[in-house]
Amino acid sequence: QMTLVESGGGSVPPGNPLRLSCVAREVVVRPNCMAWFRQVPGKEREVVATIHMDIGGPEYAASVKGRFRISRERKTTIYLQMNDLRPEDTAIYFCAAEDSHYSHCPLKESFFDYWGQGTQVTVQS
Repeated sequence: QMTLVESGGGSVPPGNPLRLSCVAREVVVRPNCMAWFRQVPGKEREVVATIHMDIGGPEYAASVKGRFRISRERKTTIYLQMNDLRPEDTAIYFCAAEDSHYSHCPLKESFFDYWGQGTQVTVQS
């Protein structure tokens, strides 16, 4: 079990960067895979990126590859560096985690068991 806390959201003009953070707290079994998802009201939540907390091996959705970078620190923290932000990146961004022993972290919502409350990212002029 764990609690995920996101931070770093905000409103930026197109083309600007933003970095999100997520810390896993009250950890009973430390996370194996962590990820970022995003959701626009009225649409389904979509995966942005995943990372294995021991191996690394980040994976990205096609829509963000080359612009976003997921990274990890201290086995319980992940970041999402978002560069060249576009209006279509506007969404609530959620941190997710799971505590299995799998060595691969799929780009799949159902794989993850723990979710943060989300942080709003708005990209507008």
